Amino acid sequence: MKSILIVEDSAMTRAMIRTALENIDDCEVEIIEVESGFEALRILPSREFRLILTDINMPDINGLELINFVKSNPTYRNIPLIIVTTECREEDRNRGMALGAFAYITKPFEPEALQKLVQKALEE
Repeated sequence: MKSILIVEDSAMTRAMIRTALENIDDCEVEIIEVESGFEALRILPSREFRLILTDINMPDINGLELINFVKSNPTYRNIPLIIVTTECREEDRNRGMALGAFAYITKPFEPEALQKLVQKALEE
């Protein structure tokens, strides 16, 4: 089973992401949810994650800082990250992608668009 980590401070957005992931055909996933970048760093060593979905704007450690940590750590650097955020400026997209994000999708998102990105990331 593939473990996916959702890092998002909004409970409603976490629920929307979870629903989209649970409705991917032929894909059994274990979904772990945390509310902050700090919680993500605490839980990362607990299992082998195949994918991380993160918001940018969060308390304590933001999504860009989380991506920077993951991509600079040899243990985690191969985990693809998808940014799911309200930040729609091109400079935010470019910064996230430059840090090593696999994809960038803005809220509100179409569940099918997120599902396609997740499937593509899991196939890598």
